[in-house]
Amino acid sequence: MIGRVLITLVIMTGLFSCKAEKENDYIILRGKVLNPQADDLKLMSLVYSNSKYIPINEDGTFIDTLQVEADNVMLYYGSKLTYMYLQAGDNIELNFDNNNYDETIKFSGTGAAYNNYLLEKQKVSKDILKEVGNVYLLPENEFKKKQQEIVSASFRLLETTQGLPSEYIDKERRNIRYSYLSRLNEYEGSHAYYSKTPDFKVSEGFLKEFDELDYNNAEDYFFSSNYGRLVGNYCTKLAKEFSDSIEMDQDVAYLKAVNTLSNQTIKNIMCYKSAKYGITYTSDLEGYYDEYLKGSTDEVNNKEIEESYLALRAVAKGQPSPKFEDYENFDGTTTSLDDLKGKYVYIDVWATWCGPCKAEIPYLKEVEKQYHDKNIEFVSISVDTPDNRDKWKAMVEEKELGGIQLLADNAFDSKFVQGYLIKGIPRFILLDPQGNIVTANAPRPSNEKLVSLFEELKL
Repeated sequence: MIGRVLITLVIMTGLFSCKAEKENDYIILRGKVLNPQADDLKLMSLVYSNSKYIPINEDGTFIDTLQVEADNVMLYYGSKLTYMYLQAGDNIELNFDNNNYDETIKFSGTGAAYNNYLLEKQKVSKDILKEVGNVYLLPENEFKKKQQEIVSASFRLLETTQGLPSEYIDKERRNIRYSYLSRLNEYEGSHAYYSKTPDFKVSEGFLKEFDELDYNNAEDYFFSSNYGRLVGNYCTKLAKEFSDSIEMDQDVAYLKAVNTLSNQTIKNIMCYKSAKYGITYTSDLEGYYDEYLKGSTDEVNNKEIEESYLALRAVAKGQPSPKFEDYENFDGTTTSLDDLKGKYVYIDVWATWCGPCKAEIPYLKEVEKQYHDKNIEFVSISVDTPDNRDKWKAMVEEKELGGIQLLADNAFDSKFVQGYLIKGIPRFILLDPQGNIVTANAPRPSNEKLVSLFEELKL
């Protein structure tokens, strides 16, 4: 089974003396960064989306061990991105000059062949598109022609690269094909966006190569992030059909779509990746959890999601809200939730560093203006850390934010935030005049459903 996570092992003096005994159990990644600026390297799994950080010493050197059978990962150094393939038994050395990253990055050691091939593959694509500009602005026939050029060049590179096992070559040939299909799948929406023609549709037959695509290949799901993206897009499209045809929330419909797949391994991963955070956002907790359980047979994952489910039941509709006490108010006073009893309370959990949160500000101002004389208080709770307190105050003043502006007492670890199991922001909560929960996942101010909800409550 592919490793669930990248795990740092303890590096001991005797580690390399027992290498022969354990070489199939872990991966060694070491190297040196010249002219370093960032303090660490970040690895992100393309299958599980989990991350780990490898610290860089003052002299630019680094070394770590990774417990994973095989995985394709993204390696980040600051804003610089490189794709890697890791396999148990690898002993890889990575060196580069931060001041000349693209020209100096190089892999050596066991496992280097895969990764130097991936470096060259990135260059192949860049070379073909370097004179194009925005490839998504091309007419569809020219776009497809360019993508086919990339496929042909990638195949030639794959066949002429030395040191790649035949099994890897077979899987990588399919991955190149999946990459091509993924780009075709992106074209319609991207062309519509960049060409500012929102009604643009590709011609009939543009996606005919999808007709025979199998969405239940676990080997390709683990190996190819492009294939995983295609499976995810297929489920998203099917979920929209479910949501449009029957009375079902989109997030529940997505799990229902995943559950139409026949491969249990893929279903387990997709259900978990969706539910890990998605369950905290759903407005249909029971329906969401029920659909999750229909799809997942992974006991470890199920235990984690069950814990989230049980915690979220405590903040279901009609339950008393978790409370906050004496949060710092922008006006210099303090405010507790109990101070607001007698009115509906619409709570916006946000932070100054959160782009989607800031995007909601104009809409929130409009809603506040519309309901300023109604029986409702608008409360914004920032989860900025204490060292960003001045930044919070400055943004409240700069943006002329209305309502009650509060700073949580311990950022994301605040008892109130944890009580709602908030794992991402913005998050909106609506309470009734008695302090009970109307919804722990209220519509955003930009969503017309919010005003509809207020009208239902006769505000």
